Amino acid sequence: MLYSLARQLLFRLDPETSHHLALGGISLAERLGFLDLLPKVPEHPVEVMGLRFPNPVGLAAGLDKNGDNIDGLAALGFGFIEIGTVTPRPQPGNPKPRLFRLPEAGAIINRMGFNNLGVDHLVAQVQRCRYRGVLGINIGKNFDTPLEQAVDDYLLCLDKVYAHASYVTVNISSPNTKGLRSLQSGEALAALLGPLKERQGQLAARHGRHVPLAVKIAPDLEPADVDVIAEQLLRHEIEGVIATNTTLGRTGVEHLAHGGEAGGLSGRPVRAASTRVLRELGQALGGKLALIGVGGIDDGASAAEKMAAGADLVQVYTGFIYRGPALVREAAAAIAAGGARA
Repeated sequence: MLYSLARQLLFRLDPETSHHLALGGISLAERLGFLDLLPKVPEHPVEVMGLRFPNPVGLAAGLDKNGDNIDGLAALGFGFIEIGTVTPRPQPGNPKPRLFRLPEAGAIINRMGFNNLGVDHLVAQVQRCRYRGVLGINIGKNFDTPLEQAVDDYLLCLDKVYAHASYVTVNISSPNTKGLRSLQSGEALAALLGPLKERQGQLAARHGRHVPLAVKIAPDLEPADVDVIAEQLLRHEIEGVIATNTTLGRTGVEHLAHGGEAGGLSGRPVRAASTRVLRELGQALGGKLALIGVGGIDDGASAAEKMAAGADLVQVYTGFIYRGPALVREAAAAIAAGGARA
């Protein structure tokens, strides 16, 4: 009820303005102890990538790009938090407006363009936070770094976040950084994953702990593309894969206000494509990698659907914008009640 009222007020504002106000409000409520009054998310511990998650429902990257609101978000009951995408240098992202709601479809279109304050700011925020749960850090490349030098950006970010992350996600699937998705192709992917895996080993020896790597992929992939990605993930012994990012497709939203805006579409319309890629990945990988399902989860049934398609964990983003903390509880309860892998 309270979140529904807050959403009505926030949705009267520009989406990007309301985004920042909502995050600030969550952090303030946590500091004042108000979030302690929320109903608790049911315990359903799972072990994935060698990490123990109190429940399998996480927050996807993109909501807290800079790690400014970790404690507040963690108080909402997520089993894990993923922050970022962060780049080596601060960058403003794409010109505004760049965020659009499609409430009739439970969807959002964004073309943010990895706007963030840079990896040093994010690391400082992680060091300040009190949260000691599972924290994923999502890394990317600066928009003006040539694709042939992209690996340098990912390596720099990995070096800086490694000691502070439970796992690190390599984002090669945002549609809002020019050419980024080309890194999903076979040779380009191999050229990226090889050095990252080597650096992971060096960092593990230096820090005395192994931090898993996950790769986030797009929903706009043909089965043959999925097979190529799976082959490279297995070859380089990557620990996890997140399926999926936003889609360039517009099926089902073409007639809606803002439905034709450029950028990545998230929310309910991407659910089927995301689940298809997740299922194909699961078949290609044969259970050898952790699978994190994200895309179109807006109730318990859609969370359970991802688990049935092969996911070990799920993440929410757009559904959380529309439904609030109740979605975390509902999704976790549905999984605990029998929405495990079929």
